[in-house]
Amino acid sequence: MLCKQILASALSILLCITTSLSFAKERTHAKDSTKTIILKRTAPLNRIDTISLSAREKELASSPIREILRDQFSPLLKQMEKDHNADVEAYVNKYTNPSFRGHLSKMKGLAAYYFPIFEKVFGETGVPQAIKYLAIIESSLNPHAVSRVGATGPWQFMYATAKGYGLKMNSYVDERKDPFEATYAAASYLKKAFDVYGDWFLAIASYNCGQGNVNRAINRSGKTNPTFWDIQPYLPTETRNYIPAFIAMTYVMENPDLYPIEANYAELPTSIDVILVDRNFSLSSIAKVLEIEADELYRLNPSYKKKIIQADKLNPSRLIVPKVQSQEYSELYSFLQGNPSSKPEAGAQKVQNAEIYVVKKGDTLDAITKRFKGSSVSSLKAMNNLRSNVIQPGMALKVHVD
Repeated sequence: MLCKQILASALSILLCITTSLSFAKERTHAKDSTKTIILKRTAPLNRIDTISLSAREKELASSPIREILRDQFSPLLKQMEKDHNADVEAYVNKYTNPSFRGHLSKMKGLAAYYFPIFEKVFGETGVPQAIKYLAIIESSLNPHAVSRVGATGPWQFMYATAKGYGLKMNSYVDERKDPFEATYAAASYLKKAFDVYGDWFLAIASYNCGQGNVNRAINRSGKTNPTFWDIQPYLPTETRNYIPAFIAMTYVMENPDLYPIEANYAELPTSIDVILVDRNFSLSSIAKVLEIEADELYRLNPSYKKKIIQADKLNPSRLIVPKVQSQEYSELYSFLQGNPSSKPEAGAQKVQNAEIYVVKKGDTLDAITKRFKGSSVSSLKAMNNLRSNVIQPGMALKVHVD
């Protein structure tokens, strides 16, 4: 029953992603001397990958895609159904307790932004989609999270492990905080661990405490092909609770009918563009071209310590920006090619054809731009001097009309 509930929920919230090119084609798999799989970036400057984060509740229309999704979810979710025991139930009770409601509401809001990114990476690398919930257990979806022992980012990589999986860390960048790079690294680790153990729960346990601890626990269990529950008593205390917490979080988040908790959405865009650049830029200069607040761009690119992108043609770097409309892309592309921006000075009239729109209950900037097709979120904010995406009913906004 649990498997069916989770699978039904999973199918109903699959992300609709549109891409001009597949990330799977742009990445190459290589092995270093330690046989670690490293996912490398190879893409041209004008490579833009649009991720739509606003269509999560749309039903899948394609039967083959349904079958692919079912194949990805079924083995792990069947395991979760079988393993829904007292340890798991204790965490379900914790996560559904009224005192935990505020945190879970925040997680649902952040998940609306981060989960489509995780789903995209896991879809390309063959990792079960349900493992995205592990990031809530790891970091509460905070890219700046740092543990007491120094594990950093949404997937909580230690420095040495991150280096082994190809993540860059220097005075300018810490890719453990990059939601794409860190997720590719986590996917590589989990795939490698699954190849060793043939069991996703054991792979996830090794992600928490290392394969050495898992191997010793297997030996102490005396079993040839043990499950996580067979070796649970022999694992470190934190890891004993790690899998039950993960199963419980997945169950609660995938069953909103049973556990209705309203999402508290963060100030993050509903759609993003992912661009690989091959020059050095400050994020503030890019924000100026896009006519958005620099802080908004900082939130989308948390890995750049000094808010500066360092890149060249051999080592391009990723830039995440709010969804760029076609009329704005030529300006941004020209700037990223090294040409000075031709944006008007602050206060100048950007467009002539404008009218006043009064915000109604339930309106969002993204919804308004879809109604007035000549507008974009960034232009709306610039025209109305908005510092965030938050709008209130009754506000009068200037909107561009084609």
